[in-house]
Amino acid sequence: MSTPPPDSRPPRGTGSPLDRLRELGRHEWMSPRQWRRRILFWAGAIVVGLSAVLFAKAADYAFELFRRVASHGWWVPLLVTPAMFALLCWLTQGALKATRGSGIPQAIAALKVEDEAFRSRILSLKVALGKMALTLAALLGGASVGREGPTVHVGAGLLYSMGRRFGFADPTAAGRFILAGSAAGLAAAFNTPLAGVVFAIEEMSGTFEHRMSGTLLTAVIVAGVVSLGIVGNYAYFGDVTASLPLGRAWIAVLLTGIVGGLAGGLFARLIVPAAGGFRGVMGRVRARQPVVFAAACGLALVLLSLLSANGLYGTGYAQARDILQGHGDTGPFFGALKFLGNIASSWAGIPGGIFSPALAVGAGLGSNIAHLLPGSDVSSVVLLGMAAYLAGVTQAPLTAAVISLELTANRQMALPIMAACLLARAVSSLVCRTPVYKALAENLVAQYEEERMRRGAPPASKTTEDIETLPAEPHAP
Repeated sequence: MSTPPPDSRPPRGTGSPLDRLRELGRHEWMSPRQWRRRILFWAGAIVVGLSAVLFAKAADYAFELFRRVASHGWWVPLLVTPAMFALLCWLTQGALKATRGSGIPQAIAALKVEDEAFRSRILSLKVALGKMALTLAALLGGASVGREGPTVHVGAGLLYSMGRRFGFADPTAAGRFILAGSAAGLAAAFNTPLAGVVFAIEEMSGTFEHRMSGTLLTAVIVAGVVSLGIVGNYAYFGDVTASLPLGRAWIAVLLTGIVGGLAGGLFARLIVPAAGGFRGVMGRVRARQPVVFAAACGLALVLLSLLSANGLYGTGYAQARDILQGHGDTGPFFGALKFLGNIASSWAGIPGGIFSPALAVGAGLGSNIAHLLPGSDVSSVVLLGMAAYLAGVTQAPLTAAVISLELTANRQMALPIMAACLLARAVSSLVCRTPVYKALAENLVAQYEEERMRRGAPPASKTTEDIETLPAEPHAP
């Protein structure tokens, strides 16, 4: 056999200076298109960071305005909240339908389905602006919703729209903009950059592409720097110096993991639509009279709030902070009542997230568990309850653990929180087999595919990690 001719090219690094200069010019770091993409990512991250800070301040103002109006009498929310729920449901029946719910399922669905029409429909600038405005209206009406999920939706929509505007419209490039915008949105909303990265890996994509690592990290960092520069270096719930020594105190890890997993899985199961059972009945009732059903959900929230010492309205941030810092007076049933209030707001189908309300529920449950463990550090158990319940709802234990640690500027609780979150995720999966955001994203994709089939269009292309299509179900609550 004849031997192949030796490579006539000189070894790497041994060519002439001109050859080395040409090789350097072909490097990725010298590519004008790559630099255009990087600059666009960084500019988009600045826009996302500014939007998140503006949204946060507007959300606080909207809820404070509701509190002032509600302070005129216990009967005021009976008029305001059901009316606002009904109005929001009516507004989101048509072109603004994509603004319903948390916003994270919409971003996940858009990331997975490489179809420009589908992505434009749920991530357009109109939807992003509508999401912000209607979430503020929900808080103005006292809804038990958060702003973090909507901020993720807005971040994904802003970066996706900017990418398309400046020539990055191919499906793969657009997916990177969606992923980076989602991570930057969460990082800026909570002022938790590490949680933004973990969220992008664990919740949004499920994988970590090496070629995306630098771009994603810089986008998250830029968005975080914008938030840091405007509102300062702060922890969402303040500095919590809780700790949990080894020994009997770790019984709290077991209890919070089991309770948080069961309660979180139950919440996720109740808000994911289904064709049969109790959820099927509720879905059919809502489908017949959606506006009336939303008003009834608002009324249910008000009646539940009358049973609570401080009400169940808004994100629950103030109540969770007070419980965590040990000087709250929310009453012994706050966790359970907030749980039901969150379900009522989710079933109404109005815009708003579940992150902050979930932390409030977890704080209430953690406080209940702390009373069963005399001698334990109450703040430690409450922090475990918050993290475990959030992990139970989302079934994303790493994201829940990192968010809980960054929100409280606490490092001593890292191992107990991770253990509680992993246990909660395992227990939650026994109650709700599919993670809530993925299940709701699957429902959005299934609805879109049904519409395409009715029109006779071919199925929309998906990424290599296809979403498992759920059976046809009612609209997501």
